[in-house]
Amino acid sequence: MFQEKVPLIRYSNYKIGGPARYFFESDKTDDLIAAVQKARRLKIPIFILGGGTNILFSDDGFNGLVLRPDIQLVKKERDFLRVGAGVSITQLLNYLIAKNLSGLEWAGGLPGSLGGAVYGNAGCFGGEMKNNLKEVVSLDISHPSPRIIKRTNSECDFGYRSSIFKKSKGREIILEATLFFERGDKKAIQSVIEQKISYRKERQPLEHPNIGSIFKNVALQGMPKNRQKQFAAVIKTDPFPLIPAAHLISEAGLRGVSRGGAMISAKHPNFIVNALNASAKDVRDLIALVKNKIKEKFSINLEEEIIQV
Repeated sequence: MFQEKVPLIRYSNYKIGGPARYFFESDKTDDLIAAVQKARRLKIPIFILGGGTNILFSDDGFNGLVLRPDIQLVKKERDFLRVGAGVSITQLLNYLIAKNLSGLEWAGGLPGSLGGAVYGNAGCFGGEMKNNLKEVVSLDISHPSPRIIKRTNSECDFGYRSSIFKKSKGREIILEATLFFERGDKKAIQSVIEQKISYRKERQPLEHPNIGSIFKNVALQGMPKNRQKQFAAVIKTDPFPLIPAAHLISEAGLRGVSRGGAMISAKHPNFIVNALNASAKDVRDLIALVKNKIKEKFSINLEEEIIQV
């Protein structure tokens, strides 16, 4: 049933990672349940993998089961769409363009799968996944007998790059989500999506393997007034007033700094790119360096947006 010693580098946008002891993927819920039950019998940990676009795998790999739900459902039901967790955001956007459906244009160029986007409440350009979600179906694997759970938007506890699924730390597998959209003009929808894609190509180091923004932007709320004034010129609202982590990293003089094969991008310093066969240790060393420098210079604790396995 399980593949053994599967190199996780194959499933990583970073092109970094050792082997998974066991690996299994399926588009069928019953198969996923059977895989979970087998892993429980073997008494091994389970890691749920989506598109691999925000994950730093260890150089040692994962000594357990990497489980990848690859549910490729896209089905229109009345005014809603049911979308499987394995559908890529690119696939979904192409479908929306073809069907003249508006509301997700902000996600143009967003990497990864729908499941991952829901899990981390992905967002950019002022938009967030939660704004399009009606409900989410997941598989709770924390019990001896896995069970299906259906949650409304408000029950998903969405926050800034967070959700109940992320907080549950692997106890649930997102299977599908129901999203709502509005009718729109195909050319207008496509034009906005292409603008977002072009913006990413221009501003982000997509020429190197990467896993997107490493650190969350810093919330302005709760900061002393003098500190808010210090950053007034760079504050952006996405979706609420934030100080871009990229600005802090740049101001700390860390653009272009490298460790081994990993490098803090000069193009977008909140990206640490795999410039030359980087190891996970190289990336972790840079993450630690950035956090220490920002703490030292600004008395701000940066929090990672990525997941480390």
